[in-house]
Amino acid sequence: MDSQNDKALLPAGLQDLLPPEAAREAATGEALLACLAAQGYERVKPPLIEFEEALLSGAGAALAKQTFRLMDPVSQRMMGLRADITTQVARIAESRLAGAPRPLRLCYAGQILRIRGSQLRPERQFGQAGAELIGVDSAAAEAELILLAWEALSAVGAAELSVDLTLPTLVPLLVEALPLDATAGRELRHALDRKDAAEVERLAGPEGAPLVALLRATGPAAAAVAALRKLSLPEAARDKIERLAEVVALLDAAAPGLTVTVDPVEHRGFEYQTGLSFVVFARGVRGELGRGGRYQIERRDGAGEPAVGFTLYMDTVLRAAPPGPEPRKLFLPAGTDPALARKLREDGWVTLAGLDPAADAAQEAKRLGCGHILLAGEVRALEE
Repeated sequence: MDSQNDKALLPAGLQDLLPPEAAREAATGEALLACLAAQGYERVKPPLIEFEEALLSGAGAALAKQTFRLMDPVSQRMMGLRADITTQVARIAESRLAGAPRPLRLCYAGQILRIRGSQLRPERQFGQAGAELIGVDSAAAEAELILLAWEALSAVGAAELSVDLTLPTLVPLLVEALPLDATAGRELRHALDRKDAAEVERLAGPEGAPLVALLRATGPAAAAVAALRKLSLPEAARDKIERLAEVVALLDAAAPGLTVTVDPVEHRGFEYQTGLSFVVFARGVRGELGRGGRYQIERRDGAGEPAVGFTLYMDTVLRAAPPGPEPRKLFLPAGTDPALARKLREDGWVTLAGLDPAADAAQEAKRLGCGHILLAGEVRALEE
């Protein structure tokens, strides 16, 4: 790699974020966290890398295939680069903050790295921001997190948002109750993933009628809940649907303008969720802005602690949020009084100081992308 072109080449899925997008991502992330902090979510900052047995334990096991590993030359133990921050927050909650009062509200932001991207998100490194509510298993907690994600995204200008609710443990529950071997069960779940009602009916037979009905129940939340309540399902499945109905009612009361849909068979991407989960979209924006749901934290005593949270993906959030106002750039000719320069910055100007006297200060200002120049102690607009 001797040429300059080779030096600029980056591995697949990695990229440089240049001005002004790098600053925009940072500002948007801080705005999201400010919204979370305003509702009592305190920020934590886990390390980028940690021992793999901690990183990949409990819910983190679902991310093992996406985690880069390397040997720590100090301890001679294997470490992993985080592929998700949620599992790290869970570790903090059950170790450093084990004695903190519950419910525990935490938030975070940072970069993650994965071994490979996907068709919808080919990037392997991207920013995450999110929140976790730990210690409560209730519909109110799930509704709080969904509303919090909606309010945070709205605060940064993302519009026409919709939330798709799902029950990722429902399909496994119903499939396992059918008299199918492991191979047929996998084929049936693949057919459900494809929303192939005919194939589901063929594989499951007459006893699979509830699964076909689940496919037909997908759609607007109120209608979907009504359809699901009419189905003849095992008691455990009915409990999940009643929890879903309770959350939908809470969302409708708190945010009647929010578009809420239900897809009761969707479970891909919810590997460690144990209950109601959700995905947030924005009309006309490729990819999901974030996802979250109910999961279980493994405590040191072997018991489980309920938790619910969400993760927002900064690359998609930036596509959904409008660009911010252009900074007001002001060129300061060489020799400008530093006290005056500070005063101008306090007034909201972004100042670019000339380092050497310029033959034509106005042309130099234009070359540097400034719209204004300081002349004789006065700010003047530059002509286009």
